[in-house]
Amino acid sequence: MDNLQTLRNTDWWKPLDMLLNTDDWQRINHLITESYQNGVVYPPITQIFRALTLTPLAQTHVVLLGQDPYPNPHQATGLSFSVPAGQSLPPSLRNIFQELAQDQGTPLRTNGDLTDWAQQGVLLLNTVLTVPAGVRNGHAKQGWEKLTDAVITILGRQKRPIVYLLWGKPAQAKAALIENTQQLILTAPHPSPLAAYRGFFGSQPFSQTNHYLNQQAVSMINWG
Repeated sequence: MDNLQTLRNTDWWKPLDMLLNTDDWQRINHLITESYQNGVVYPPITQIFRALTLTPLAQTHVVLLGQDPYPNPHQATGLSFSVPAGQSLPPSLRNIFQELAQDQGTPLRTNGDLTDWAQQGVLLLNTVLTVPAGVRNGHAKQGWEKLTDAVITILGRQKRPIVYLLWGKPAQAKAALIENTQQLILTAPHPSPLAAYRGFFGSQPFSQTNHYLNQQAVSMINWG
């Protein structure tokens, strides 16, 4: 079974295929096949590569890096931090929206579906793209990181402006992959309830992102 066909149809495929070898791809393909056949896994198999299909490489202006998908039913959609419209907001997303309202001086966003961000060039990428139901980090260190590190490496070699929102230490570790020093890296504590009060609140990532994009003559993001 070729679980990678969705990815092959994107402009990410060729540069990714230059960085990953046959064994890397086989390991990922096997992980998908085995895990989805033998248990409940999130997101739905058709949404695994949704971040990369909704936000082409050529149109990526901002990267918002998460860790792994939500392990609870009806939440994970293949986009970091996002949940389907109508679902209650997970605590980290609620804190993101709280900072957004404070930063932008706008009403508190209530729609947790971040598809509109992805369609504007915000790559909502998790470092691990699947998770067994109820088991956080259950698919960590099984092949996904090779792929998602390659995504960051590709973006970090682009000769154009890109903003990286790296929240929490695991995300911040990826900064080492970014070669273009003209790109903007914004770091802050993770927006989870455990860490948000240590500096995520007040970090103004949304206005800083738009200020940089505007300076670089790139369309600003309507964060909603």
